[in-house]
Amino acid sequence: MITLMVVLNVSEDIEAKIRRLRELGKASAEPEPPVAPKPVPAKKPSRRPRSVGSIREKERRKRILIGVSIVIIVLILTSVGAYVYLQNRATEELTNARNKKLAEVNLYFKPDIFNNTNCSPKANAIKSQLLNQILHAKSVDELNAIDVKGNYDIALREYNSCIDELHRLELERQLNRTKEQKLKLLELEFQPLLSMPLPDDIRTKTVTYMNDLKERVMSATSVDEVNSIKADPYLLEVWRDYYYWRIDALPGQDVILEYGDSKKMVTKADAKAVLGGIMDYRELMKYNVVKVEWVEMSLVLPKRNINGAFLSPGDRIKLFIQGQNTTAVDGYFELVLLPVQSGSISVSESQSQSSSSSTSSSTTYSESHSSSASPGGASISDSSSASDSVTNSQSVSQSSSGSYSYSVNLAEILKAIAAGKIQASEEVRQQLSAYGWKVLDLEKDTSLEAIDHNTQLLVIVKVPSIFVPDVLANQNSLYLVRVST
Repeated sequence: MITLMVVLNVSEDIEAKIRRLRELGKASAEPEPPVAPKPVPAKKPSRRPRSVGSIREKERRKRILIGVSIVIIVLILTSVGAYVYLQNRATEELTNARNKKLAEVNLYFKPDIFNNTNCSPKANAIKSQLLNQILHAKSVDELNAIDVKGNYDIALREYNSCIDELHRLELERQLNRTKEQKLKLLELEFQPLLSMPLPDDIRTKTVTYMNDLKERVMSATSVDEVNSIKADPYLLEVWRDYYYWRIDALPGQDVILEYGDSKKMVTKADAKAVLGGIMDYRELMKYNVVKVEWVEMSLVLPKRNINGAFLSPGDRIKLFIQGQNTTAVDGYFELVLLPVQSGSISVSESQSQSSSSSTSSSTTYSESHSSSASPGGASISDSSSASDSVTNSQSVSQSSSGSYSYSVNLAEILKAIAAGKIQASEEVRQQLSAYGWKVLDLEKDTSLEAIDHNTQLLVIVKVPSIFVPDVLANQNSLYLVRVST
């Protein structure tokens, strides 16, 4: 730029010199006339021929003008060349400076830094503005004045601020979604209990716990805080309250605890102990407390499956299913009856007596007597005979014998008594009462087996009604045992 100004100054000096030379030439060719009064117009004289001196002067001026023109042309060409050189050099420096600035822009504004399309428009606008300033800069100084790093820092702050805002909004949306899901989950967790027929105090307590948990969820400030809110301890407490209330509300001292396919009769205190030991409300919900409803049912079982039938009315019993370890039934023993094949009595008896003597004379006498009866279908017979013999040798002999037998079908006797066909039925009833299951007591007392262990006995048991289907489904594989206390 300075060189260009020097060239321009030199050109201006040359032009000034040329103007002075022209003025000097005019002054030497035409001397300035003396100031005189304006002459009176006169007739123009005729032109005189030029002198040699004037011709020479004119040639000299001409040569001076040509020389000056040549000098001017040379100076102009030199100036133009210098200007073009300087201009090309300045253009090259400007181009290099521009390329350097463009490279600096590309170095800072990398695509992988501003890769979020939602936040990159601001950075892209700053980059475009920088590129526009660089491409339209007219000088190196103007290019050097462009602060790429400062604009990059501004763009990066704007971008990071946008990223932070997006992250905050995403966290807020995620937090709101988590809160919404947690609120729905709380309602689902409390709904099974609230659908139960709860007393007012337990229902109020349950609703209060649920609302408190919802308020904690709404006031949470992070997803982790929301996820840390658990309803398990509160639900465990109110579920226990419900079960305890349910147990106390049922009549009697015993209840049925159901768990899956298992059913067990326990006392109310034992039921509370079992349920109180469960620490997960989901496991607690699998239990069901049922009222004990007693029913009596009859079973025909082999003697060996009934504890040898050595039971008394009112004994506490358990019924086990053969091949399983689980208790099928808890109940009480009521009565045992002998079936028909064990209800017959056969009795036979015989007796004989004889005596003899001899004398000198003999006399012979004989007599026989027999009788039979069949009351109620049973036969009774009696016979006797006697003979006397006396000889002259005084020999006497005497003998007597008797026998009886009967067979009684107890079932037929019961039918005859019911039909009023047996006399002295009360006496017969008393005799029958000495039979029956007292035979079993005799077996127990004497340690002698009178009835075969495969004999089918009819037993009456009292069990909770809920166990009846299990008993009926397994009556061919039941073992009846007495609970020892």
